[in-house]
Amino acid sequence: MPFTEDELRKFDTLVDIIAKLRAPDGCPWDRKQTHLSLREHLLEECYEVLEALDEGDSEDLRGELGDLLLQIVLHAQIASEAGEFELGDVMMGINAKLLHRHPHIFGNVKVKDADEVAHNWEALKQEEREAGASILDSVPKHMPALSYAQEIQQRVARVGFDWKDDNGVIEKLTEEVAEFKKAKSRKQKVNEFGDLLFTLANIARRMEIDLETALREANRKFYRRFRYMEELCRERGLSFDKLSFDEQNALWEEAKKKA
Repeated sequence: MPFTEDELRKFDTLVDIIAKLRAPDGCPWDRKQTHLSLREHLLEECYEVLEALDEGDSEDLRGELGDLLLQIVLHAQIASEAGEFELGDVMMGINAKLLHRHPHIFGNVKVKDADEVAHNWEALKQEEREAGASILDSVPKHMPALSYAQEIQQRVARVGFDWKDDNGVIEKLTEEVAEFKKAKSRKQKVNEFGDLLFTLANIARRMEIDLETALREANRKFYRRFRYMEELCRERGLSFDKLSFDEQNALWEEAKKKA
């Protein structure tokens, strides 16, 4: 092995390995990668980190964080080769940002709780924006739609644009359900359904429920239960698609008790 165990634990070793892989005599696959070609790999690694978090598997999380870190260093190496920026610039940028946005830790600002920290954070971010920029401009538009909805609602809530209590937004949900029921055309149904989801996102935000996490868990639960239904059919010599709706529903009730 070209590196000792102590060297393998160091961040600089990863940087050196990536530089070697990108060198003229390096790996053909790594050498041909660009910022654009790596986009889907970066997204995939982010989702795998999320899955490890959902599973509560610390060993898996350790590995997936390494894969994600690889993507970050690889992008920094590509940028360095193109004369765009260096890895040190990335480190300097995030360190300076953390220092600036935590004056209650690295300065003389006093805060009473996490809510005040969040309010100050938004004010400090506003200082960093260009004149005329919206507080919503920095939210990535390619985020999953539910996450995007929850994030922009969180941003505006920090500057006071929010319901006074949960009852108001729940009443809004009732209103949106009624409007969806009244929708006639396909376009109206799509618009009203979007409003319904947006309001649900707002309720989740107020109750500190992460929508993506909640929906992923609901998906996982459905997956477990449907797999159990399929297993029951195999054990009983049944063909699922030949069962009546009532028979399928009976299997679902069995699955709910087991999975």
